[in-house]
Amino acid sequence: MSLDSTDTTLPAALEGQPIERVVRDGVEYVVLGTAHVSRASVEAVRELLARERFDAVAVELCASRAQGMRDPDALKKMDLFQVIRQGKAGMVAASLVLSTFQKRLADQFGIEPGAEMKAAMDGAEQRGVPVWLVDREVGTTLKRAWRSVGFWQRFGLMGGLFASVFEREAIEEKEIEKLKQGDMLESAFSEFASQSEPLYRSLIAERDAYMAARLREEAGLAGYGGEPRRVLVVIGAGHLKGLCELLRTQQGDAAAQAAELATLPVKSSWPKWIAIGLVLLVFAAIAIAFHRNAALGAQALRDWVMYTAGFSALGAIVAGGHPLSVLAAAVAGPIKPFRPGVPSGAISAMAEAWVRKPRVADFETLRDDIGHWTGWWKNRVARTLLNFLLVCVGTIAGEYTAGIHIFKSLF
Repeated sequence: MSLDSTDTTLPAALEGQPIERVVRDGVEYVVLGTAHVSRASVEAVRELLARERFDAVAVELCASRAQGMRDPDALKKMDLFQVIRQGKAGMVAASLVLSTFQKRLADQFGIEPGAEMKAAMDGAEQRGVPVWLVDREVGTTLKRAWRSVGFWQRFGLMGGLFASVFEREAIEEKEIEKLKQGDMLESAFSEFASQSEPLYRSLIAERDAYMAARLREEAGLAGYGGEPRRVLVVIGAGHLKGLCELLRTQQGDAAAQAAELATLPVKSSWPKWIAIGLVLLVFAAIAIAFHRNAALGAQALRDWVMYTAGFSALGAIVAGGHPLSVLAAAVAGPIKPFRPGVPSGAISAMAEAWVRKPRVADFETLRDDIGHWTGWWKNRVARTLLNFLLVCVGTIAGEYTAGIHIFKSLF
């Protein structure tokens, strides 16, 4: 078995695989670019571990994703009430959609999503070398991406995300393998960046910088820097070029850079103030209506209650909610301005989860169920998340509709 990294006679499993070698501060990083649902990527990881000696193995995973990969039952332990209370229902839904899209590809080719990452972790543990989790927490990345785009772009992002789940067109395996070709990747990501540079920065560029900083930080903590050491880095091929460039050029305190990129940006306050301002305008219009005429004021107040309650309840009905969650939505919609920070969707979703408690089977089949549009209504966990989202959308629609009718009645 050859341990020489300069050996040019490559076995079949490594032929054509995107591998870069970067030496920085006395450490040689052997960076393998992979496709996350590729048999060839799994074989390449195993071949590199068998062929060469490494002092550590780094993977493009955060702690939560690694835990989910190591513990297949982690999803069953999710506390749905806590998810809703903490305002994480939207993020959980988005994460599930992303994992479902990857699972659809994996099912098509008979390989688990992230199998190459699991092979890297298993191989490291078998050899008694440490595993470095160098990716940023997926929740942080999603929130930074969400906050990086404007209001209308968010609707496009959500639409594209959910459309990816229900797309049924088969993808040839050779097309997945092409994702590991550098030129194609550069071209694809350049086009992506031109369409939404903030999204590219949050999803790709920032994570490149974060992973480069984490690799440098881990190497420093391990005391690498004297005798040359070798680290296998297994990452998605889309990060290969950017990560390697940053490994060569990135300067400054690695820990501080990683910590900065792991923080959530300050949430913009102007959308909140605009929303509050619009609601105050509507309430001012209701007050003016009462001042002009008690009957006109009563009509304006009726419009507010009718439209906000009606559209909120409609969201719960479309989500297939229990009558109690529909009632909760109808009550929560009109009083939303008086309880800032508590979405009407959260109240309705908690009622839904209380009346129709998710079963163990719902958690077990969640990812499979939401891969088909009807599964969002059949699975109790998915239906609760859908209830949250649609009631929130319904309440917003009701507020705007009520405002339009009230202002029309005054002028």
